[in-house]
Amino acid sequence: MKKMLRDSQELFEGIKGAYPRAMFKSVGYTKEDLRKPIIGVVSAWSELHPGSYSNKELAQFVKAGIWAAGGTPVEFHTIAVCDAIAQGLGMHYSLPSREVMAAEIEVMVGSGGFDGLVLLPSCDKSPVAMLMAAARLNIPTIFLPPGPMLSHFDENGEQRIMSDIKEAMGAIKKQLITDDQFEAVESDTCATVGVCGMMGTGNTMGCLIEALGMSLPETATTPTVYAEKRRQAKKTGERIVEMIRENLRPRQILTPANLDNAIRFLMAIGGSTNVILHLPALAREAGFELSLDRIDELSGATPCVAKFKPSSKFTLWDFFQAGGVGAILGVLAPLIQKDVLTVTGETISAYSRKVRNSDAIRSLNDPYHPQGGIVILKGNLAPDGAVIKVSGIKNPPNRKVGTAKTFDSEEDLMDHIMNKEIKPGDVLVIRYEGPAGGPGMRELSIPAALLTGMGLGDSVSMITDGRFSGATKGFCIGHVTPEAHVRGPIAIVHDGDSIEINLEQKQLNLLISPEEMAERFAKLPPRKPPVNTGFLGLYSRNVGQANHGALL
Repeated sequence: MKKMLRDSQELFEGIKGAYPRAMFKSVGYTKEDLRKPIIGVVSAWSELHPGSYSNKELAQFVKAGIWAAGGTPVEFHTIAVCDAIAQGLGMHYSLPSREVMAAEIEVMVGSGGFDGLVLLPSCDKSPVAMLMAAARLNIPTIFLPPGPMLSHFDENGEQRIMSDIKEAMGAIKKQLITDDQFEAVESDTCATVGVCGMMGTGNTMGCLIEALGMSLPETATTPTVYAEKRRQAKKTGERIVEMIRENLRPRQILTPANLDNAIRFLMAIGGSTNVILHLPALAREAGFELSLDRIDELSGATPCVAKFKPSSKFTLWDFFQAGGVGAILGVLAPLIQKDVLTVTGETISAYSRKVRNSDAIRSLNDPYHPQGGIVILKGNLAPDGAVIKVSGIKNPPNRKVGTAKTFDSEEDLMDHIMNKEIKPGDVLVIRYEGPAGGPGMRELSIPAALLTGMGLGDSVSMITDGRFSGATKGFCIGHVTPEAHVRGPIAIVHDGDSIEINLEQKQLNLLISPEEMAERFAKLPPRKPPVNTGFLGLYSRNVGQANHGALL
């Protein structure tokens, strides 16, 4: 295979290196600087949202560490999409932004000559995009997760975080709170910069980065605004220079054994269902396959020992105080593979810490759930799989059967929620929201939160070929594959059909005969592409199914 990357020595060598040397000298680098390892400091930075806002400052501390250790830092940025802002129509772009960010980093590194990378993700899709880029490029790489924001404490001493505002939307619609109370939630939800203080996708992925050993210990849950975060940034910059000298590369860390550990960690914390998309995509970039069957196997053998808002009263502040990622790894020590390598040069065992709050983090003998917080369902409605976060359901029944109400978009569903009756026992089926059919596999967390705020979160089920947030709670089943756009069975559900959700047997079934299913498929009209132009058009035509990570 043709070599596609070059290091700084190749970039700057000889007469032909005069071109790039001149470019670097023009922005202040000296001849001596160009003889040191050139290290990309890459942050998902923007002024759009709190998860990315601090990265520009943190990057300066990373660069200080690199300079001090004898390297030469070169900073650049990627886009940083926020799912909270992207809700609704903007959500078409959120999952596709993962591919753009990974490609941005590949293009910058491929066109330059870098010896190593420090990656500073923000939230949502940027952590996995950067992991994918790290595995793809396979040059020495270390991460600095930005960490969570601090929580606001309301008049009752309760911590207020981002998921509360979504539930407040449903509460104000039902006139359960006043306009002033709603305004207070809106104003105080994000008390500082940092990743929202719930176990959404942003913090789940930040914690997974540490659990994978791709960042230094204790970096994922240290609050963004803490002075310790700046010291961690300096240490991260110092460590990447050592990693280059040791030639320690991502694919030595991102192994099948380590991703197995990551799955166990995910299940133990009741983390985001979005990670079920991201880990197979990461595995593919690292050179191997990770199936839903393997994820489900590990989930069934891993107790859920911690739950965080919105699935419990505990926030990321509580997680930090209880010992963070290292405390979970300590609890999981009998289950995980301990000899996997990390960016420290030591094994993952060095990351273990003691639990400091046994209410927030339980033992393997006293878990919240005997199996992981996420379950993979299959059946005639989802032959290739679907995903449900059982840790977000209060007292989930082993089996339930409900009556289908079908919607061909999130907008149709929102109109129904806001203007029509929804009854306990309804099964809301939202289709044509998959990776290709959406396009972009939109997150339906606002409708889910509205139902929760209306008091219907556990009595009404939602089933979609789209996805939900890590902050979602209630009976929400996403990632139904094959999706409706490629003629998956979810496309032939009719209003009034009975649907079985069997958590005990991990089944999701449309209760009609095989003959009726065949007849409905025969009558199903072809579906036009949702978008023909631009990046979304390219994405819709080329994206794979959710069970394989929705990869281009």
